Amino acid sequence: MASLRKTASEPRVRLNRERVIGAAIALADSGGLDALTMRRLGDDLSVEAMSVYNHVANKEDLINGMADTVFCEIELPSHSDDWRTAIRKRSISFRDVLVRHPWATTVRDSGTNPGAATLRHHDRVIGTFRNGGFSVAAAAHAFSAVDSYIYGFAMQEKSLPFTTPEETAAMAEILLAQLPTSDYPYLAELTADHVLKPGYRYSDEFLVGLDLILDGLESMRAGPS
Repeated sequence: MASLRKTASEPRVRLNRERVIGAAIALADSGGLDALTMRRLGDDLSVEAMSVYNHVANKEDLINGMADTVFCEIELPSHSDDWRTAIRKRSISFRDVLVRHPWATTVRDSGTNPGAATLRHHDRVIGTFRNGGFSVAAAAHAFSAVDSYIYGFAMQEKSLPFTTPEETAAMAEILLAQLPTSDYPYLAELTADHVLKPGYRYSDEFLVGLDLILDGLESMRAGPS
């Protein structure tokens, strides 16, 4: 009885915007944005759904807050690194964050109403290119190329029907067994000589593509304007 009385008398944790957004992110992480409803969010917070609206104006405001919180997790480019090192580290961090929060690949940065963390992040990335010797136009091209690649790779990775090297190898074996190699010789060759190599992970392709883009950006930066 004493423990029951103690539990009943314990003060409820105060609800605030940060807690609401954190709970919403947890819901989206586990079930995607389709699982995120105000009713479900209220249940997870042990409050009525209407109480949530004391901290977010509507679902759009909630998702904007979620996107901004995700940008807080991405490593900002360091002023102590050269532009390429800084952007490479930031790109790897960005992709890791999208792996943790796969729903964020469809939300992007809610560009119509970006939050402070999103704006700070974008400003730092653009500043890294500008301080690295890129013109304003070249910085815009570079920013677009890098982020399009990161988002695109994350979306492609999310759509794959395998995650581990073992699952990848099993799928590749099935494909190779069913594939008319005379009709698709190069696809069969890539599957047999690359995907089925021991330890192959699709995720390893990310750094290869990223470095190719950074090489191209260096050529653009160093070339005539």
